[in-house]
This record gives sequence, structure tokens and C-alpha cells, in this order.
Amino acid sequence: MPPKIFVTRSIPETGLDLLHERLDVAVYETDRQISKPELIDRVQGMDGLLCLLSDPIDAEVIAAGSQLRCISTYAVGYNNIDLDAATSRGIAITNTPGVLTEATADIAFALMISAARRIVESDAWLRRGNFEGWAPKLFLGHDLTGKTLGIIGAGRIGQALARKAAAAFNMRVLYHNRSRDNTFEAEQNAVYTDLDTLLRDADVVSLHVPLSQETHHMIDARAFETMRPHAILINTARGPVVDERAMIDALRTNRIFAAGLDVYEEEPAVPDELIALPNAILLPHIGSASIETRNKMAEMAARNLIDVLEGREPPHRVI
Repeated sequence: MPPKIFVTRSIPETGLDLLHERLDVAVYETDRQISKPELIDRVQGMDGLLCLLSDPIDAEVIAAGSQLRCISTYAVGYNNIDLDAATSRGIAITNTPGVLTEATADIAFALMISAARRIVESDAWLRRGNFEGWAPKLFLGHDLTGKTLGIIGAGRIGQALARKAAAAFNMRVLYHNRSRDNTFEAEQNAVYTDLDTLLRDADVVSLHVPLSQETHHMIDARAFETMRPHAILINTARGPVVDERAMIDALRTNRIFAAGLDVYEEEPAVPDELIALPNAILLPHIGSASIETRNKMAEMAARNLIDVLEGREPPHRVI
């Protein structure tokens, strides 16, 4: 009998086809996020689990999956998984790094342009029937050419955004990271700086850090007070990196010019106050949502799971 696995949401066929060829596959039938009680029920008797970043794979879920040998996450991040609980049971954890770099950087780039030039706000205004002709002060935004981009977290995605911004808009790049990257500095003429200096000097601040105790609420009320009044905040990293209440206050009072967001503190919940703000551009966590990227992620997640369950070292093991 082939190993049994449970997939918490239907993923692209490139991954499902691989799984069906080698394993006994059960897929959650409903097109919504699985609840924790359902997950606990469905993981029982399974040798493998393919999950999403939004699935709560905590110690209780892991204990219910007493036969689990591998948890393969269809994501780069894995902060939704209790790594200690998995390690104590000898469960391998895998992810899909690298493949979504350009797609996520593209979304950050799109948010940056849209926020600077008020694209979404003006589109909605026109669709309401308000456009009566060109006007000198109609939806004035900010230029990006020659401005300063502050990258917080200069990993693959942060560096990809920096390359795009420098090439398209000749933007000056500041970055703050756990350590300096001499290659990045040489290739992009990027300048390493402390966080306060970056927040004070950047016209656009883009977040690309993982969620941890150190980065939780990294962008708080004090950070917004440090930023320029015309500054734009972009978050395609993790919602809790930003203190959402402080951000709402900063946007409401025009302490900063705008924000472009693909992630939220209590995702999928988005506060009504944030939705109501015209200077906030809100996306439903689609950073990696290109056909090419999502297909590759599905294939990587499937191959990781197959390799572990067939006794091979997976290409992308976390633990």
C-alpha cells in the first residue's frame, strides 16, 4: 500500500498529478481554509500532510497525526508549524523557497507604483461616474524616479525588488538586514544602515523579513513617527511585522502618504477601519499568485513530500 497523505486545499494539478502517481491522496474538498477541528480529524492515520501557510499546524494537530512522517508546506514561510512538536516526533518539515521571489517582488513593485500614483483610488472614483475631464490637481501623487527605497530584509525578494526599482526608476537603495551583504551593495549600490535612519530617509519602505519575536511589530507607532509624511509603506512579508492599529492611525491622520498591503495582522480578517481608508491598497495575499509560480510551488511541495515518504532526502528540508 502506498503512503497516505492529506492535502488541506486543492493545489495546481502539476503537484496533485505527481502525488496521485505515487501516493494515496486525500484532498480537502471544500474551497475554503480548513478549520482546526477538521484538520485534526483528517490528519489521523496519515503518513504525510501537505498544508498551506494559513493552516494551524500546532502541537495538537501534530499529536493527532501520530503516523506523520512529513509535513510539506506550500509556502516559503513555516511559522504556522510548531517546529518543536514536529522535531520531537521526528517529522520532516519542508517548504518551497526561491521559486516565488520574482512574483512577490513584482507585487511589491506594483503596490509601490499604485500607492505613489493613487491608481486604485482614482480607478474607483472614475467607476463611480465622477470623471468630468482633466484637472490640474486631480489625484496628485508622488514621483518615484530618483527617490529612495528602503528595504527591510534584504533576502531574495528584497533584493529582487531593489533591482527592479533601480532599473525602472533609478531609485537609491537603502537596506537594513541582520547582516551586511557586500555583493548586494556592489551590484545595486545599496547602502546598509540602521533601522531608524532607513525609516527617516526612505520615500518608500518595503518589508521583506520573516515573522519572529524580533520582527513582530517592528513597524510600530514610533516607526511611523520616524517616517516622512510623504512616505509609502509596502508589506508583502507577514502581517504582524506591522502594528496594524498604529498603521491605521498613521494613514488616517496622513502621518504617512499611503500603504500597499498583501498581508494582515489577523489574516484573513482585515479591519473595517483599514478597508475604509482610501490611501491603503489592499490585496488578498496574492504575492506569489502567478500561474507559473504557483505551478512550480505545487511541484516542489509534492516532490518534497514524495521524497521523504519514499526514503530520500528532500530538496527543501527545513528540519
